[in-house]
Amino acid sequence: MSTYSGREELRTSSSGGRLSERAYEHIRRAILSGEYPIGSVVSDGEIAEGLGMSKTPVRQALRLLAQEGLLETGRRRQLVVRGVTPEFRQEVLEIREALERIAVEHACRDMPIEEIDYLRLSLIRQRRAAEAGNETEFIELDEEFHLTIARAAGLPTLARLLVQLRGFVRLMRIGTARQGEHLVRVLEEHEAIVDALERRNADDALRALTAHLHTSEYVLTVGNDGAGPA
Repeated sequence: MSTYSGREELRTSSSGGRLSERAYEHIRRAILSGEYPIGSVVSDGEIAEGLGMSKTPVRQALRLLAQEGLLETGRRRQLVVRGVTPEFRQEVLEIREALERIAVEHACRDMPIEEIDYLRLSLIRQRRAAEAGNETEFIELDEEFHLTIARAAGLPTLARLLVQLRGFVRLMRIGTARQGEHLVRVLEEHEAIVDALERRNADDALRALTAHLHTSEYVLTVGNDGAGPA
């Protein structure tokens, strides 16, 4: 699994990379929002026409999304949105838990107090989104919450890996819905993690993280296979 994201590779390329980055962002967003369903063919020609660009930057974007793992080669050698097998699902979730445990342990030791204050601000924003029933905004804040812990712990490589894994988690979450009660429960679990981080208590922080992943995050995906919340 590469620690160098597709977006970063595009940004370091020539001026043509700007078109590829635009195509990459467009396709990735469409995949993770469910606009391109699992198993659907992603056509470079149709995308290029829709974006008003040549096929070359689109093909580069598709290649990077395939490397990232969101696309795979179908039966007719066409690129399709990858399916989510139980084995793939379990692998992603186990890797994610292992990485986030590392992030939390480092954060308990190294996270500056101002970053903990930032997490508190994030919790306020999450509560507003939960109370408003704004699932889309809440998911964005949820993802940023976990990435902030890794970055503030001084683990930029680990944070990049989590970005890639969050794409997989979103892919697995397609077809599910987080209701208001569930959003509030996730928020409470986030609060428990931040409380432990502020106390610099790694044992409590790890217990809170494990409870969070296995009661709120995993329940939406493990054994679900895209059929809705388990």
